[in-house]
Amino acid sequence: MPRFLVVLDADSTLLEDEVIELLADTAGTRSRVQAITERAMRGEIDFAESLRERVATLAGLQVDVFRGAQQAVRVTRGADELVRGVHAAGGTVGVVSGGFHEVLDPFAERLGLDHCRANRLEVVADVLTGRVLGDVVDAHAKAVALREWAAADDVPVVRTVAIGDGANDLEMMRVAGLSVAFDAKPLVREHADVAVVDRDLSSVLATLGLRG
Repeated sequence: MPRFLVVLDADSTLLEDEVIELLADTAGTRSRVQAITERAMRGEIDFAESLRERVATLAGLQVDVFRGAQQAVRVTRGADELVRGVHAAGGTVGVVSGGFHEVLDPFAERLGLDHCRANRLEVVADVLTGRVLGDVVDAHAKAVALREWAAADDVPVVRTVAIGDGANDLEMMRVAGLSVAFDAKPLVREHADVAVVDRDLSSVLATLGLRG
């Protein structure tokens, strides 16, 4: 039975990049998407609505845009070490993202993550329609994922850790036994139990008592 569960946000936490901005580069809509992302991360607009608005700017892109984004994405320094450290201590690791399975999945697999949940983009005849399939993974869905994974792993919620940087992570951070703001927005630092300012995920191991 796992001893504890660590759940990370993806964009700007597990990954250095905002994946939708990489996709928007190809569509020529990056500045518009960035402006909407910033407002959503500051908690000024509803995340699900903002995501649909941003995804709409991707309509007409060819499906091979995913491969380009995967090649451009950078995994945050120390991610490997964090995952190895948690696994060595008998814990499990998940990533839950307002981003997209189409880009995130290979990284989750490569890092050996135990859980992964994100949005899926609708594709028809190898072209993005500009719509999200199913329910949007928003703040509430992130909290639900943390609870569901804890139950699946037979880990009490009090022994869960949530790591994130934006307003969309606050609900899962409230649910978790320990919340870690990682190079986060001021609003998130205010509400987190611990703030990590160095952009190195391995430094979270010290917060978990797994490194001196």
